[in-house]
Amino acid sequence: MPSFEATVAPSSAPCEERRPDGCGVIIFGASGDLVYRKLLPALFHLFMRELMPEQFYILGFARTNMNDDDFRNRTREALSDAHETSDSAIIDAFLSKCMYVSGDYKDPEAYKRLQKKAASCDCDFSQKENKLFYLALPPQLHPTVVSRLSECGLTMEGEDKNPWARVVFEKPFGHDLNSALELDKHLCSMLTPSQIFRIDHYLGKETVQSILMLRFANIMFEPLWNQRYIDNIQITVAESVGVEHRGGYYEQAGCLRDMFQNHMLQMLSLVTMEPPTRFEAEFVQGERVKLLKAIRPWSERTLKENIVRGQYTAGRLHGSDAIGYHDEANIAKDSQTETFVGMKLYIDNWRWQGVPIYMRSGKRLSMRESEVAVTFKRVPHSMFGFASQHEMPANILVMKIQPNEGVDLTIHTKQPGPKTCMASLSLSFKYEEVFGIVPPDAYERLLLDCMLGDRTLFLSSEGVEAAWTVVDPILNYWRDHPENAPLHPYKSGSWGPAASDDLLLRSGHQWRNPPEEHGTHFKSLAKPLIVRK
Repeated sequence: MPSFEATVAPSSAPCEERRPDGCGVIIFGASGDLVYRKLLPALFHLFMRELMPEQFYILGFARTNMNDDDFRNRTREALSDAHETSDSAIIDAFLSKCMYVSGDYKDPEAYKRLQKKAASCDCDFSQKENKLFYLALPPQLHPTVVSRLSECGLTMEGEDKNPWARVVFEKPFGHDLNSALELDKHLCSMLTPSQIFRIDHYLGKETVQSILMLRFANIMFEPLWNQRYIDNIQITVAESVGVEHRGGYYEQAGCLRDMFQNHMLQMLSLVTMEPPTRFEAEFVQGERVKLLKAIRPWSERTLKENIVRGQYTAGRLHGSDAIGYHDEANIAKDSQTETFVGMKLYIDNWRWQGVPIYMRSGKRLSMRESEVAVTFKRVPHSMFGFASQHEMPANILVMKIQPNEGVDLTIHTKQPGPKTCMASLSLSFKYEEVFGIVPPDAYERLLLDCMLGDRTLFLSSEGVEAAWTVVDPILNYWRDHPENAPLHPYKSGSWGPAASDDLLLRSGHQWRNPPEEHGTHFKSLAKPLIVRK
C-alpha cells in the first residue's frame, strides 16, 4: 500500500514554553479522584519538563483527615498507577514540595490554618507569595470557598498584580442559565475578571487547539470554509464507558449538561468562528462568544424534531456483557436521565447560513472517539462518467481529537487502468507518529497557562452565558413537554438510538461512524470508484 512521507518543516514561530514565576498551587478537594487521576500527574509532568516554577509548592486542602506524609504517600501511589517515571529521586524531589491541611470548607478556622501553612510554604519554597487556587469541588461549594478565601485575604493581589492570586473553577458552571448568572455575580463581587479561570479541559487538548492552526495557518482552507463549499459538519464525542463512579453526579446532570453546555459547544465555536485579530484571550474568547450567539434560537418545532435523547440499556461491548444505565450504582430504577444526545442546529450568519451542524455525544457507545468531520459539497458537474455528481463521493476533512490524534483528508485521484478509473484516497497522519511524542495531557497545558496568567484557552463569563442560552431552552422543553421528548433506549456497544440516525436521514445525510482500525500517517487507503459509461 503506497504511503506519503510526512516531513516536519522547521518553523520560525516560537516553540519554547515559558516558565512561570514562583507560586503556590493550593488544591481544594485534594482527596478527590480528579486530583490524583489528573491534576497531580499533570503537575508532575510539568515538573519533569522543567516547566514548574523554580520555586513552588503544592498545598492540598480537603475534609479528609491526613497529614503531609499521608498526602505524599497517596500522591506517590497516584504517580505509580499512572506509570510515571521509576526514578525515585525525581519523585521524591516532587513530593518534598507537597503539603496538606485538613478542614471543613465552611469553617473559618480551617482557612486560618490554611493561611498559616501557606505563609510557611511561601517562606520555605516560593518567596513570591503568588497563589493559584484550584477548586476541584462540586459547584455548590464554589461561593463558600471563595468567600472564605476573600475574608482571610488570600485572594488579595498586590500593586500591579504583584503578588498575584488566581482561582480555577471546574465545570459545571451552574445548573442552568439563572444559576450560572447568580454564581458569576457572586464570584465577580470578590474577584476581578483576570483572577477567574473557568476551565474546560477539552480546550487544553492539543488536537482541539490545532483546529485554529489548521484553519488559520493554511490559506487553502479559509476560502472554502463557508456555506458555498461545505455541505455539513459533524461533531462526535463518543465514550465507551458508562457512568462508572459518577452515578450520583450524572443523575443530576445528564449528557446535555455534562457534554453539550461546555465541550461540544466550545469545539463547535473553534470550528466555525471568525478569525481572531490576535491569538490572545480577549480576541479568541470574543470570537467564540460571537459564534455561540449566532446559533439559531430554538422553536417549538425544532426542539421536538431536531433533538434526540437516549439512554443505554444492557448489551455487548468489546466482547463482554455491559449493564444498562438503570443497573448502575446510585441510579434510580425509573431514571429519565439521558446518556445520549444527538442534535441538528444552524448558525445564522453569512459564513454558515443553511449549513446543518450535527452533534452527538453519549456513553456506552461502540468505541471511544472524539472527532470533527467537515464534509464538503460535491463537484457541481462530473465529467468522469458518473450518472450524476451526487454519485461521486464528497471530500471529507476529519480532525481526530482523541484517541489516535490526527487529521484525515479524503480526496479522489486517478487509479491505474481505464482513463476514467478513479479511486478515493484517505491522506492521514497521527500526531504521535509524525512528531514522535504523545500529546501532553490537557491539564498540563491549562495548569501551565493558569500559572502564566494566560486566559486564552479558558471560558469567559460571556461565553458561559452564551452556552447556557443555547442549552437552557432544551432543558426547559424536556421538563415541560416530556411527551414530545421521548427517551430512546439504545444497546450498549451501539452507536446510539435509531432516532439519531433518522435525524440525519431526513436531510439526506448519515453519521460518519469512525472505523475500528485507524490509518497511520499519510497512508493511502485506495477505494476504487465504480464509473458508469
